[in-house]
Amino acid sequence: MKTHYYLGWFTDFFPENLSKALKGDLPERKSLVMVSSNPSDTEVDGIVERSWLDQAGILFDEYHLIDSSIEREVAHALIRNASAIFLLGGDTLKQNRFLKESELADPIKTSAALIMGASAGAINMSAKWKCSERFGYPVGMDTVCDGLALDAFSVLSHFDLENNMSLIQEELSTLSDEMDVYASNKDCALRTKGGNIDILGNVYVMSRSAIRKMEETF
Repeated sequence: MKTHYYLGWFTDFFPENLSKALKGDLPERKSLVMVSSNPSDTEVDGIVERSWLDQAGILFDEYHLIDSSIEREVAHALIRNASAIFLLGGDTLKQNRFLKESELADPIKTSAALIMGASAGAINMSAKWKCSERFGYPVGMDTVCDGLALDAFSVLSHFDLENNMSLIQEELSTLSDEMDVYASNKDCALRTKGGNIDILGNVYVMSRSAIRKMEETF
């Protein structure tokens, strides 16, 4: 059963109910493979994201980071053997480009591992996502990018929703005619498992330009 966690960014650590859910979904913890969001920067090492797991008592026998220093064949082998894959937060565009250039999409999509992403990582897990200057991307950027399409929806993660709801509706209305768009801010999570969607924190869904808040189910 495919299990995907779309995470925001956590101020401190995972809340207890999220930690409990992850533990239940990760009975085997042999190898955690993290995918960099800035593959040429060796300082992007996933230490923050890993600290969330450590604090929750979710420990692995092995930890691996895939960045530009890892050969493609080695990266693919690491993904095939992973218990969990974590797409790190940071630079959404650089991570998106790295996933394509390293041909990581197919290995990740066919992996039996639990897959999670934080902020940029969560966005790149989705089917499509809006890249625009108003969302903080480079000046002149206004396009819809393809993600890994682990699920048939779009994600806007780690964004100040309450103060920017009109901006979100203006920017994402067209995309919401094509697929549901889930928007969340900090300390939030969305899990897909067995065709079901579970929600933690303030998560909204936009469908055909209509937006509503999701009920928490964790």
